[in-house]
Amino acid sequence: MFEKKSKPTKIICITGQMAAGKNYVCSQFEKQGFVSLDLDKTAHEAIIICKPQIIEAFSGEAENRGILLLNADGSLNRRALGQIVFSSPKLLACQESIVYPKIIELTNKFIEANAGKTVILNATVLFKTEELLQKCEKIYFVKANLLKRLLRAKKRDKMPFTQILARFKSQKTLFKEYERAAKKFNIPLEIIKN
Repeated sequence: MFEKKSKPTKIICITGQMAAGKNYVCSQFEKQGFVSLDLDKTAHEAIIICKPQIIEAFSGEAENRGILLLNADGSLNRRALGQIVFSSPKLLACQESIVYPKIIELTNKFIEANAGKTVILNATVLFKTEELLQKCEKIYFVKANLLKRLLRAKKRDKMPFTQILARFKSQKTLFKEYERAAKKFNIPLEIIKN
């Protein structure tokens, strides 16, 4: 008997700076039958799973700043955590070292569960997880002007402008990082203007 060959899984990356419109672009691909994984949501799941390690790593910093890392119900206050980690590259790297291995594990499970389909990884900093980026056949970088991004982020996230701008600043070199990664792994990189 002949075995039916399964269709290979194709993986693409949709990326761009905060509030550039990545989710909208993904929704357009989904209308064509693609499946997508929002790695922001995957990161939130990973943060919940890694809560004990995060509390251990950042409780001193939170205490020094008078920030409460836990909500009244005992859940992790992600905004407070963001306020800490986006204030310093060293603190951000510490959080990434805790959370990224779990993100990689959860993403690989999603890819395996969607074998034979075209999978979109909707991720701002996928270049930081080379193991995942190398699986991509193409990178789409979504761009939008600064004012539109600022207004979208304010409306969507209801964060203070100072926090939004701190996140924007941390993503200032994002496109260059993807250019380097695309060249390193020989992945086509295309810009989508939103």
